[in-house]
Amino acid sequence: MSEAKAVLIEQFRAHIKDTGSPEVQIALLSERINYLTTHLKSHVKDHASRRGLIMMVNKRRRLLDYLNRRDPDRYREIVERLSLRK
Repeated sequence: MSEAKAVLIEQFRAHIKDTGSPEVQIALLSERINYLTTHLKSHVKDHASRRGLIMMVNKRRRLLDYLNRRDPDRYREIVERLSLRK
């Protein structure tokens, strides 16, 4: 596991062994989305990565919707911490 990924998990985990909570998944996806966005600015014809980016954005959206349904307070907190729109 990369060091950056471990730091993200450390920041967003709910308890000591947490690696799969919605907050952690959303944070990891957001990091990968930001990286791919910058990658695609310099590699305009990389359509395979663009498809992967769209799938990641959709997965993050579904996780955010789930979190909003289950616990709106946690949803608002994660959106604020990651500076996401909405």
